[in-house]
Amino acid sequence: MHGIETWFLNIITNVYDVMGWPGVVFLMGIESAAIPFPSELIMPLAGWLLIEAKGESAWMLAMAGFYGALGNLIGSWVAYWISLKGGRPLLKKYGKYVLVTQHEVERAEEWFQKYGELAVFASRLLPVVRTFISVPAGIARMNIWKFSFYTFIGSYPWSLGLAYGGYKLGENWEDMRAVMRPFDFPIAGIIVVVVIWFIYHRIKTIRKEGSH
Repeated sequence: MHGIETWFLNIITNVYDVMGWPGVVFLMGIESAAIPFPSELIMPLAGWLLIEAKGESAWMLAMAGFYGALGNLIGSWVAYWISLKGGRPLLKKYGKYVLVTQHEVERAEEWFQKYGELAVFASRLLPVVRTFISVPAGIARMNIWKFSFYTFIGSYPWSLGLAYGGYKLGENWEDMRAVMRPFDFPIAGIIVVVVIWFIYHRIKTIRKEGSH
């Protein structure tokens, strides 16, 4: 297992030893507050340490999914609120330095009003992206009730599936992480490519406007 994942593993194990199920809410809350604390470790360990290793019924997996989704929702509220209160003023003041105009922020807000539900729901089922989707949702002032609903229902199957994997695999739960890990890098790579493409076209557009 990678060194950084071993470090996360030790933290998660200690939290579960001390807090039990509230620890799941706490750790998943951290993950969804735009802090990359991997749910791919949090939830399988919950399925193993809090259910399988204690001889609990498989029906407890439904509770694991609920606590995981609840933690995601709470952490997402934090990231959403910070982005809502601070994101737009910062973009208004410094947006030109990061190649974002006020008009584009307004367009993003309109887009989230129309399609934000799908974006929030789908992102909760993807590694990497799921951690940060609350930030653009907050900046775009997505309706908080819709944001909360789609965050929860998108996070529940993700949390449940990971907990189920940990429950079924027991001490070998890290085998599931080994299968999932290769997908992290392509998704992160796609994000990097999109960002580079955006920056290139923004510079090109700004230069063209400046020449007129």
